[in-house]
Amino acid sequence: MSKIWHLYIVEARDKSYYTGITTDIKRRLLEHNNKIGAKSLKGKLPVNLVHSETFNNQAEAAKRESEIKSWRKQKKVALINGL
Repeated sequence: MSKIWHLYIVEARDKSYYTGITTDIKRRLLEHNNKIGAKSLKGKLPVNLVHSETFNNQAEAAKRESEIKSWRKQKKVALINGL
């Protein structure tokens, strides 16, 4: 049985966004907020989950992550706000 993968977007203290993928969002948020993982978030903590999507495999999640990471902030805000 394959794992379910999640794409997630967190908002950092400085209002920047970080996009990533994981099989366990709760664990990943704890890691981010405990300074384990993404170096780009250090100094910007805490982070809060603002968006997530579910995928059947890592490849699909990674493809969506790449797509969203290429977007400008305005387009990410629209996604987060459901526009």
